[in-house]
Amino acid sequence: MHDVSTNAAHHHVAPQGFLRKNVFSVDHKVIGKQYYGLGLLAVLIGMGLSWLMRIHLVWPNFGIPGLQWLSSSGAPAGVITPEYYLQLMTMHGTLMVFFVLTNVPFAGFGNYFLPIQIGAEDMAFPRFNMMSFWVTFVGFCVLVAAFFVGDGPPLSGWTAYAPLSAIPGTGPGQATGQTLWAVSIAIFCVGQLLGSLNFITTTLDLRTKGMTLMRMPLCTWAWFITSCIGLLAFAVLLPACILLILDRVAGTSFFVPSNLVVSDQPVNHSGGSPLLWQHLFWFFGHPEVYIAILPAAGIVSHILVNSYRRPLLSHKVIIYCMVAIGFLSYMVWGHHMFLSGMNPFSALVFSFPTLIITIPATILVLIWIGSLYGSNLQINSASLFALGFISMFVSGGVSGFFLAQPSIDVYLHGTYFVVGHFHMVMGVAAIFGMFAGTYFWAPKMFGRMMNETLGKIHFWGTFVGTYCIFMPFHYLGLVGNVRRYSSFVDDFMAPLIPVHKFITIAALCTGAVQLIFLYNLIYSRFKGAPAPENPWQGTSLEWATSSPPPWDNFGGKTPVVYHDPYQYGIEGASGDFVMQNSPEQIPTAREDKKLI
Repeated sequence: MHDVSTNAAHHHVAPQGFLRKNVFSVDHKVIGKQYYGLGLLAVLIGMGLSWLMRIHLVWPNFGIPGLQWLSSSGAPAGVITPEYYLQLMTMHGTLMVFFVLTNVPFAGFGNYFLPIQIGAEDMAFPRFNMMSFWVTFVGFCVLVAAFFVGDGPPLSGWTAYAPLSAIPGTGPGQATGQTLWAVSIAIFCVGQLLGSLNFITTTLDLRTKGMTLMRMPLCTWAWFITSCIGLLAFAVLLPACILLILDRVAGTSFFVPSNLVVSDQPVNHSGGSPLLWQHLFWFFGHPEVYIAILPAAGIVSHILVNSYRRPLLSHKVIIYCMVAIGFLSYMVWGHHMFLSGMNPFSALVFSFPTLIITIPATILVLIWIGSLYGSNLQINSASLFALGFISMFVSGGVSGFFLAQPSIDVYLHGTYFVVGHFHMVMGVAAIFGMFAGTYFWAPKMFGRMMNETLGKIHFWGTFVGTYCIFMPFHYLGLVGNVRRYSSFVDDFMAPLIPVHKFITIAALCTGAVQLIFLYNLIYSRFKGAPAPENPWQGTSLEWATSSPPPWDNFGGKTPVVYHDPYQYGIEGASGDFVMQNSPEQIPTAREDKKLI
């Protein structure tokens, strides 16, 4: 651990020009807000695409006004074709997984608050930090460009399974758009690798005096663990994307097998393996689930401690569980491939750690819920979304037990059951963590308070609406509703159309509720009540500086840490809480006396 003042990240003079201050900034706080803004743009596009898909599912002949301008061949007269439905699904999944669930809880909040929470002035490599965002932004632009080229975006799904994704020009959605998809994800991987290296180095090298590893807040630990996961995961996906690009543009056969016939024409490739892509992708893909979930879990833990006004049952056990989840996430990728024809013994091998990884996740939930007993819970928008995260995490996670069994997964894997599972446990749970972090940290980021009444309306509308959307998915899967179908016309599927109509109406209403959040965020950014330095009476270092923080975070005064991060309700203390940088002498922290 080095002295911050001697590190290259030390700030000397704040930039004066508009571009260097607000656009090409090396300030981690500006970069964090840029990542957040990019994620907000991506989620609005992704939500719009989901609306289009849901409308088409229940009204397949309805012409959506203006959609033909985006794709005259994919939506003639505004009516979505089956191929274009798959293209919209691919773009929705890619935008949400990569540019929302990865960007906001990890890169957005992490960039802004990790250096402040460890008492640093900036990231270890500020220019690399700026580069990581702009590389990610370029990847986003390349992906969105797929809407406007040739026959439109890819239709191979966000997983881009070969050989469908590896053979160019064999049908709609398999030309330039698919190549742009692979290029976009490769660029995205570069940005994430730069960010992960920066996070790891900053955490290990720039902690202020007294900030030991075990004195870091739980969200800092979550960002650090996620960085370690991402450093390995994206390092695998990057070469996989490069090999996919070579198959498409250079005639190689990494993922294209011999004797493949497409549209009655033999494909001039030989020697490749589609399963190789699945192994490479899912070796990244399952850690990606925790790249989205762990930052949200850390944020929720951080907020819940503050809302409970007492320490959690064990701060250290939460850290150990997050480390265990990060380690085990690399041992379970094969459960995504139970239908690929793998050896039954291999399926059993992957099924076992899939069940084991639920143990640390369950311990996290038990600590969150158990700590609620005897607490003085403060109800606000942030704490409501944090509690909502637990509900979504548990509801979505329980269905994972079914999918962990190869014999059951064979039936359920291709159905809406899986769609409901991963939307709740990965998508919606992580988004609830983002909302919780926004309501909690917006006063620090923007210097103004968000409207609590609008925040609570937003929570209840989103909470109820989400259950109305995704819980019926599990029922649809159990009765055999195959996912990726663009319409239901046979006698077997016809009775399910009323369920889909209910889901679609719920999706439209829940999406409309998000406009309340958008209004609250934008209005409060400019017109909200001025925020004090510590509106939530928190104990970690981000509440020891002004709102928003100055250019060097602490106004030239390097903080010194004296306590663990969550000193609430300590007997013998002068107040309800003791901040980390307070020199006040207090009794030994409760953490040392706990036995779990």
